[in-house]
Amino acid sequence: MTLFGGILSRLSGFLYTYLLIALLIAAGVYFTVRTRGAQFRLFPEALRVLGERKRDGKDISSFQALMISTASRVGTGNIAGVANAILAATVLGGYGAVFWMWLLALIGAASAFVESTLAQCYKEKRGADWVGGPAYYIQKALGSRGWGVAFALLLIACFAYGFNALQAYNAGSALEYYLPGYSHSLWPAVVGAVLAALTGVCIFGGVRRISAITSGIVPVMAAVYLALGLFITIKNIGQVPHMLSLIFSQAFEPEAMFAGVGASCVIQGIKRGLYSNEAGMGSAPNAAAAADVSHPVKQGLVQMLSVFIDTILICSTTAFLLLLSGVPIDACTEGMHFVQAAVQAQVGPMGPVFITVSIFLFAFSSLVGNYYYTESNLKFIRDSRPLLLAFRLTCVAAVFLGAQMDFSTVWDLADVFMGLMALVNLAAILLLGGKAVAVLKDYTRQRKAGRNPVYRYEEVGVGDPAVWNEAHARKWEET
Repeated sequence: MTLFGGILSRLSGFLYTYLLIALLIAAGVYFTVRTRGAQFRLFPEALRVLGERKRDGKDISSFQALMISTASRVGTGNIAGVANAILAATVLGGYGAVFWMWLLALIGAASAFVESTLAQCYKEKRGADWVGGPAYYIQKALGSRGWGVAFALLLIACFAYGFNALQAYNAGSALEYYLPGYSHSLWPAVVGAVLAALTGVCIFGGVRRISAITSGIVPVMAAVYLALGLFITIKNIGQVPHMLSLIFSQAFEPEAMFAGVGASCVIQGIKRGLYSNEAGMGSAPNAAAAADVSHPVKQGLVQMLSVFIDTILICSTTAFLLLLSGVPIDACTEGMHFVQAAVQAQVGPMGPVFITVSIFLFAFSSLVGNYYYTESNLKFIRDSRPLLLAFRLTCVAAVFLGAQMDFSTVWDLADVFMGLMALVNLAAILLLGGKAVAVLKDYTRQRKAGRNPVYRYEEVGVGDPAVWNEAHARKWEET
């Protein structure tokens, strides 16, 4: 395990230091320019689209698709991940890591818009459900079944076995605050068994049960967590200017920016930012494709909102409650302990209890949301009921084992899978970005004409003509 952990750590460092950071920023800037800042100028339009009612009681609405993707994005990474980024960069620029998370979200939202719009364009109907995502647009638009399968395999490895193991680990590690010696006891196995059982009940219920659960849990737990962060921020409002000045100043200190793989505030901020908001990674498009909408751009706009919800709202809430708590950054070695100590310092003994409950809810919703992504990609590779049953059992087992894994190994495993998956998807959307821009122009043209945009393949020439045909357009125009 020590050798395996060392290999993972070196591979993670290579991916993020030499490849991903440059590619993520370049893609975000490129799509921001090509879409003329769609994430900023169309933000009000995204809110309007989110409020649209679904056409009937069968298909998944834009809001439900947003909740599935947000359930996956908004997980323990928003709490433990932010804290770990700050701790890892503590030596020279812990505060600066927050700035780089913000930057990745602001420019990455354009990448999220493009990938989710493409997912809608190239989705397809399987049974009663819409499915799609990078594997589908790689195959249909780029004509490469092999690379589509490669992406699907990386996503399955990342979410079913990397991220879900990490979510289970983080959920269990919150109990160490109350149970000294937790990691060397039977408790990790107990926590893993409980989470595995709950996850199994949900994933065997199918996509509609997943969408129903996430639509109920995610808004409530996010609102309560935001309320806690707002309370702590207002309580310490006098310290906010100093905190913000440190965030911006430390972000650009040369020593902090180039301190090496483990300590650089740039690497830690972008790595944890990508893990948290997943912009450009290729995961959220799988949820975006599930929605039934009149125009692909509508779901691109809605998924763009999820990046802001995740990083600008929830990750910032964690950062603020940590940095305003009065607990020294170097007082803890693990992110979860840092968060619990910070909340206790501000709201008393009930604070860590609330964080523990939040972690479990965040982890559970992410486990369920993550599984949705993996099932649609497994069906892309091979649609087989026996294979699906066996796969579901391995997903449940991964949750059970993840709760008992080592801290550094489980984080490095998730980072490596995430990095490889992002590389494939970013290459694909950079090649296909012009198609998403053409679809956006069609949407903008219809909105300027005062119409509720309805997409027709023959007018733009992008997407699956079997889906975006005249019959589909008439269905929406009659609604």
